[in-house]
Amino acid sequence: MRRQLLLLHHSHISLRGCTADCKQSFKEQLGVTTLEKSKFYVKPKLPYNYKDLEPYVSKEQLRIHHEKHHQGYVNGANAILEKLERARKDGDDLDIKSTLKALSFNIGGHILHSLFWPNLAPSGKGGGEPHGVLGNAIAKEFGSFEGFKKEFSQAAASVEGSGWAALSFCRQTNRPIIMQIEKHNTNIYPTFRILIVLDVWEHAYYLDYKNARGRFVDAFWKIVNWDEANKRLEKLLG
Repeated sequence: MRRQLLLLHHSHISLRGCTADCKQSFKEQLGVTTLEKSKFYVKPKLPYNYKDLEPYVSKEQLRIHHEKHHQGYVNGANAILEKLERARKDGDDLDIKSTLKALSFNIGGHILHSLFWPNLAPSGKGGGEPHGVLGNAIAKEFGSFEGFKKEFSQAAASVEGSGWAALSFCRQTNRPIIMQIEKHNTNIYPTFRILIVLDVWEHAYYLDYKNARGRFVDAFWKIVNWDEANKRLEKLLG
């Protein structure tokens, strides 16, 4: 990238009077892209304050979940990326199987948490039933919202060990399909867009609900952000 920026700096082509879009386009032709600037993962900020999900999720529970657990997956994924870079540069051999398995786990943890936070809404602003495109798709596939809610809750409650329940959407069949994810990276349907996701690792609820996962799943329906889920589906359908 440094060499490319120097080329841009010393180029005989003048960018004076060029718009921001024009300059960006010229940089992209030289390979100076946003992708190169952000080669590592970053934990997103929450779209609300830590206390805003109370009484369903306490301030302390949410803070630890976001600051400690989510950050742990970000750190884990970035450390493995750096490890891979060093090995390639130095010509060292790695245990590729275990390295990629760990990378999949940490990237999955980061991505799922990044989807999870915005599909929650502050108390009084979430819950209820979905409307619009998503509401229609759920009613068509599951017969009713209550039918969907029952199946999703069962998926969340029955995850073996730690994992997630998700509502995803298949573009080939145009169906919303429930996905039961083990850990962060097992039983995922490739390319399916996740519309809502619920973390049922104990770290998501242990301060508030101890080992009563079912109570946490019940609480989720009070703060699920259907507006965000509907926007995700609308964006997918174009």
